[in-house]
Amino acid sequence: MSAPVHTTGGVDEAGSHDDRPMDLRIEDYRRELTGYCYRMLGSAFEAEDAVQDTMIRAWKGVARFDGRSSLRSWLYRIATNVCIDALNGRKRRAVPMDIGGPGAPVAESLREPLPDAEWLEPMPDARVATPAGDPADKAVAKETIRLAFIAALQHLPARQRAVLILREVLCWRAAEVARLLDTTVASVNSALQRARATLHEHGVSEAAPGTTPAMDPAQTDLLMRYMAAFEAFDMEALTALLHEDVEQNMPPLELWFRGREDVIAWMATGPGQGCRGSRVAPVEINGTVGFAQWKPSGPNGEFEAWGIQALRIEDGAVTGLSIFLNTDLFGYFGLPLQLADQPELWQPKGA
Repeated sequence: MSAPVHTTGGVDEAGSHDDRPMDLRIEDYRRELTGYCYRMLGSAFEAEDAVQDTMIRAWKGVARFDGRSSLRSWLYRIATNVCIDALNGRKRRAVPMDIGGPGAPVAESLREPLPDAEWLEPMPDARVATPAGDPADKAVAKETIRLAFIAALQHLPARQRAVLILREVLCWRAAEVARLLDTTVASVNSALQRARATLHEHGVSEAAPGTTPAMDPAQTDLLMRYMAAFEAFDMEALTALLHEDVEQNMPPLELWFRGREDVIAWMATGPGQGCRGSRVAPVEINGTVGFAQWKPSGPNGEFEAWGIQALRIEDGAVTGLSIFLNTDLFGYFGLPLQLADQPELWQPKGA
């Protein structure tokens, strides 16, 4: 990496003077740029790489930044070009439900996995959430990293994707987006209209919050009860917490299935039996909650990383389970690959 440039002086987004070194001012935007690149690329790892590329290009090109646009706009222009270049000629990332109808959940659920690059990847909330700020802005940020929204974005061409995110999620004016993309306002409005239509076809009507209920204490309590039941491998308790039409998918496996009976059968009598005796810890993931899971699969029964689960909770029940089996994600969530000699990350009530 090239050495950071220590040019000072400038005007921030609110119009006040900022005398800090330029590298610090650029670094201020890492978190929000990570959220933007994640929405564009559908991969936490690719988003991180794209932001780092953006930062390097900005540090190298800061001498050419003439201040005619804001620093934020300039960085978003660089990030957009990085993401569009990454998307050119590449297949969209998918979720198992995109591939076909539900398969036989028990007998055929552990077929050969597809490469990780085929699948949508999750994002820790902490990597994209702004600690301070307007509660409404935070709600939009959480809503627009929901897995369903990110999956729908993958159906858009790269420039349409950028237009929709900039206009609907980040609330940029059409003229600002047109300048960033070197196009016209009419072209931006047309791209936005087409992008909205595509999202509607995939069951996402808008980018604004409201389509999914915000997490509240009752939903958090449901998560805690689900985690306790999962660790106890209590099928009766799990059955009571699952919606009758719950969906489960497990990238990088193609399988997905719908229905409480199939989910319980997979765990109680199918391949899911291997999860018995697991340990779990809560995570905040893609604007919702979930947990990391370690199975007692080590040579001496050590608890080893296995997967990270994102739960969709609606109307007092778990309606969706997305289980990501890529253990590289544990480091990205700040979690160990083994629990040996580690303090308990979570202890069920009454334990």
